[in-house]
Amino acid sequence: MTARSDRRWAELARDLEFSQLPELRRQAEGWRTGLAGLTALLGVLTVVKGQDQLSGLPDATARWAAALVLSAFVVLVCGALLAVRASHGRPEREIVLGGQALRRWTSEEVRRVRHRLRWAAVCGVAGPALAVAATCVVWSATPAPAPYTVRLSTPYEELCGELVGADPHGTAIRTGRGAAKTLRVVPHTALVSLAPVSGC
Repeated sequence: MTARSDRRWAELARDLEFSQLPELRRQAEGWRTGLAGLTALLGVLTVVKGQDQLSGLPDATARWAAALVLSAFVVLVCGALLAVRASHGRPEREIVLGGQALRRWTSEEVRRVRHRLRWAAVCGVAGPALAVAATCVVWSATPAPAPYTVRLSTPYEELCGELVGADPHGTAIRTGRGAAKTLRVVPHTALVSLAPVSGC
């Protein structure tokens, strides 16, 4: 059983010399498809959401985020082109080759395809990483929403502060400044008026 198994593995090893290039080209086609999909997705998200996300940012931050997204797009396109080149090769002027010449050409082509596949894989990782970095830049620079300030009147007093929320029990606002802010809940039965104001 062991001798038969060894012979079979030896036959497969000999066959691998002839099937290596087509197998590498199939792998390159898979990378090409994946990278093209990532590039298209990044392009669509940039067109649909990009302007909205960058509009409220400071100029320097918006430029950084746009540069990172553009870099991600360029890297993914380069990776897709490398994968296309690896999967289809390059046009050769000499079609008919002798046995030894074909063997040398195949060996060189395997080396070239592996090299391009390696760089396509690097682009496939670097492109999304740059897109994630751009997203982190946008998120970290997005200002927190300003508090919603209201003026609330009751028959006994008038309060001004940040609106916290409202429920069936009453309306909650936070009054005061800094560490001295206190939470006040005014029952709806005591509420006379409630109006938004620009500040207290």
